[in-house]
Amino acid sequence: MAFPILSPQEAAEFIKNGDTLGLSGFTASGSPKVITNALAQKAEKEHAAGRPFKVSVFTGASTNNFADGALARANAIDRRSPYQNTPDLRKRINSHDCHYFDLHLSELAQKFRYGFYGELDYAIIEVSKIFDNGEVVLGTGVGNVPTYAAHAKKIFLELNDKLPEGLYGLHDVYMPLDPPNRREIPIYKPSDRIGHPTVKLDPAKIAGIVHSDAYDGIKGFTALDDITLQIGANVCGFLIGEVRAGRIPKTFLPIQSGVGNVANAVLFGLGDAKELPPFEMYTEVIQDAVIDLMKMGRCKFGSTCSLTLSDDKEAEVLSNLDFFRDKLVLRPAEISNSPEVIRRLGVIAMNTALEADIFGNINSTHVVGTRMMNGIGGSGDFTRNGYISIFSCPSVTKGGLISNIVPMASHIDHTEHSVDVIITDQGVADLRGLDPVQRAERIIDNCAHPMYRELLHDYLKLNNHGAGGQTPHSLNASLAFHTAFQETGDMRNVDWARFER
Repeated sequence: MAFPILSPQEAAEFIKNGDTLGLSGFTASGSPKVITNALAQKAEKEHAAGRPFKVSVFTGASTNNFADGALARANAIDRRSPYQNTPDLRKRINSHDCHYFDLHLSELAQKFRYGFYGELDYAIIEVSKIFDNGEVVLGTGVGNVPTYAAHAKKIFLELNDKLPEGLYGLHDVYMPLDPPNRREIPIYKPSDRIGHPTVKLDPAKIAGIVHSDAYDGIKGFTALDDITLQIGANVCGFLIGEVRAGRIPKTFLPIQSGVGNVANAVLFGLGDAKELPPFEMYTEVIQDAVIDLMKMGRCKFGSTCSLTLSDDKEAEVLSNLDFFRDKLVLRPAEISNSPEVIRRLGVIAMNTALEADIFGNINSTHVVGTRMMNGIGGSGDFTRNGYISIFSCPSVTKGGLISNIVPMASHIDHTEHSVDVIITDQGVADLRGLDPVQRAERIIDNCAHPMYRELLHDYLKLNNHGAGGQTPHSLNASLAFHTAFQETGDMRNVDWARFER
């Protein structure tokens, strides 16, 4: 069947103010690159003419500068979910020019199928190959494509000429049944394949094909510094200790790692931690460090939703698919992040915190409790269901003006009930089996920077170590670190005498 070949501008003309879009990809990987950019240009023209133009956008996770970035700069996004990391979109969200609702990544596809978020007008899907019957081979990220493709009224395909046809066979596309008919997802090891290498589309829904020619545009990580290297070493030291103690099998368990510089440092550390055996990953993103670990023989296999790789590393993988083919599988987000599968496999969850409080609660989304950074992403999927749930962060930022260990987190994404271990450059706080005061003392002594330890211990004394209840907060002082920073630019300027009874 022949499908219309369109320019990006011709495709954008189909989309009207108020439409709802489902975009391919997961992180920038596999995201549209040309139709969304053309749509942003259309929005700018409409706004210049005094006409409203905004669309709702659902994705797998964050997208790229040509999708979230361009649309945000054009103020063309009305509603957005589930995750983002583009500075321009972040500004729109925090100024309420865009209605953003955060969500666990494992949940969006099924909730869309349940009908919670209305109808889907268009799906825009990046592909590497199109068959005459409408089946497509996806690109470097899967996200929620199977659901969006099934429910969209019409579909645009971005055929990326940068992507080799050899990507065929790398994907494992599976969509579970919905309640009350859901059954187990039959994955028993990370390398199990349970679905199809293609997404089967209804040919009648394909409105057109648009050609593109670009990598995902993901920047490489900044060089590791002494702090991130120490965090990585502390994580590896903890894992080695767990294996020695018999709390992790000597054969080890699958690993999940979030994305970012701290996560990259942890993965780098695993390359040198030879006491740990070669391992597998069951995760949502594969980043540059994992590719290097595969070449070293340290990572045997990676199950993921996306190849979140810098352009140079993406080119390296795509030109060496024969080597990587038996080491990678790409799945939809609701499978890569499935709580059921995570718990069955015993995945060791390793994620990054913005801040942790002394009782073990984690803020991973909001700066000073109010300004959205990126979103919860998949961290909750893995944290709540991991064999061990680890959060890492530097002990301080801005040269010590901010402590990332605080009396009370200014926003809580992961409660103390889900957090097993907190690790900073200062050390490791194993929180398993501890009551709130015990947790607080361990976090302060092991994870807080020395310049903040006395201040944090003094906070505990305001309530006489539990005289006021099991979790000894002083409610009027609990956010004093944050208010001191807002008022003076330095959390160390907190004055507990103001709050003494």
